[in-house]
Amino acid sequence: MQVTRRRLLQGIVAGSAVAATAEAAHAASTDAAHASDPIEVLRIWPGLPPGSDSVHVSEETIERDNALGLRDRIILGVTQPRITVFRPRGRPNGALLLLPGGGYHHVVVDKEGFETARWLAERGIAVFVLFYRLPAGPDAPLQDAQRAMRLLRAQASKWTIDPARLGVIGFSAGGHLAARLACSHSLPAYAAVDEVDEQSARPDIAGLIYPVVTMDADVAHAGSRRQLLGAAPTPDRVSAYSAETAACGSAPPTFILHAEDDSSVPLENALRMRAALHAAGVPVDLHVFSVGGHGFGLRAIAGKPVAAWPQLFLDWTAWQFSGQQRERA
Repeated sequence: MQVTRRRLLQGIVAGSAVAATAEAAHAASTDAAHASDPIEVLRIWPGLPPGSDSVHVSEETIERDNALGLRDRIILGVTQPRITVFRPRGRPNGALLLLPGGGYHHVVVDKEGFETARWLAERGIAVFVLFYRLPAGPDAPLQDAQRAMRLLRAQASKWTIDPARLGVIGFSAGGHLAARLACSHSLPAYAAVDEVDEQSARPDIAGLIYPVVTMDADVAHAGSRRQLLGAAPTPDRVSAYSAETAACGSAPPTFILHAEDDSSVPLENALRMRAALHAAGVPVDLHVFSVGGHGFGLRAIAGKPVAAWPQLFLDWTAWQFSGQQRERA
């Protein structure tokens, strides 16, 4: 199907469905401001992560103020990458590795992490929020994401999840990491450390929410590019760390969401990713909203058409997982 930019830039959903989704998302954000953190936390490496010998930082959690009065933590200097587990009440009907954003400078805890994880878990999805290493070199986040995916598959029975219904969702810089995981899942980002690394790191689906994609200076999010590659990366490094250049036929079906008025991460990032995946023959759904800005998560969508995004993603996820189930039957 041919999709024109004019059609992509039109609003998608209006009326009562948007209002209902916005109300549910706002309630999730408000509840998250008062909820206790989950107690199930899983370290992803059996010992020191790769390359840790040369990293000397201390982890720090910072509480940020925000206009909505909701809890808004970020973590700096992650040296021990870990997963926080959100279980649904019943048996999961799918599972997601969630990668929050933060411009490769920090990892967002609440806005894009725990709030979204709770919302999805309440709707039957098991969610595993990954706090990946920063700063630890440009390969550390991908190493952590690959290892996390393999560990979840290796422990699928523990979490009562289907290892063939395990996806990834990432926000902003976490969207860049999710895209790299989806497209570079077979890249040997680290040397195998145990039997866990015999598992596949390929996600079965990928959700990219207002994602950083390219490291091309004309389009990239400047902060993410600088944090990941330094002030003056070579053209080869720019290409190697641009997610769209790795797009290939083995990437999973992908959902991409962006706002046209995003002043932090230009829409061109999403358009390039969609074009690269489409050229590789990968099924991709792109949703572009005229208004939304950047970093809205669940808490900054009320009253806007972009409030439809959580349910759009949930419905797409259910459809993808059910389709895979039919193929395996």
